[in-house]
Amino acid sequence: MIKKFFPAVMIVFILFSCGKQADVFKLDELYVSKLEQERENKDWEFTYEAKSPFNLDTTAKQQPLKYFEPTSEFIFKSKLYKNEKPDTIIIFGTRGEERKSSVEGFFILNYKGNDYKLNLYKSFVSGGKTYYSILFTDKTTGNETYHVGRYLDFTPNPDPEFIYEIDFNRAYNPYCAYSDMYTCPIPTKNDYLDFEIRAGEKNFHSELNTEKK
Repeated sequence: MIKKFFPAVMIVFILFSCGKQADVFKLDELYVSKLEQERENKDWEFTYEAKSPFNLDTTAKQQPLKYFEPTSEFIFKSKLYKNEKPDTIIIFGTRGEERKSSVEGFFILNYKGNDYKLNLYKSFVSGGKTYYSILFTDKTTGNETYHVGRYLDFTPNPDPEFIYEIDFNRAYNPYCAYSDMYTCPIPTKNDYLDFEIRAGEKNFHSELNTEKK
């Protein structure tokens, strides 16, 4: 999830420059506790909420979601580099359907001395409503993580110089990872990050969740 970065959060993370990765450091206990609670809450919602993919599709077998251990290695900060004239593209769904989206801009992630672009999309739904999304694949995709890709939530800030926190510990699977009842957008080739993001949610199917030693 990408969330707004306020001064109060500065006690949790070591500061680093825009678009740069911090040195790997021990995460604050409060951060880890909150993250673990979020994960427990999601398991609870999937068990008891009426609109859970496991309650709407009774053929889907529920099991606790699996995650990498929380790490500071995949927490980045960057401003949003907005495109002056966003391109409208077609993003395909897992059933072949076409979805119109505009490439609103991108973030710069620096990992081990290399810069990577992470795109931000604005998508359109019925009724004229829009929503923002970040889709990505990486070197774990199709092995330890879901073969279609993973997502991050995003909430925009009106300040063009605002520094966002890009936290891959909160990367999650779309519903189509759990049930064939759903279709979900497929990250494009431009959404590939050429390194292993061993953070966030793992592949749902247990036989693919063996963690590297």
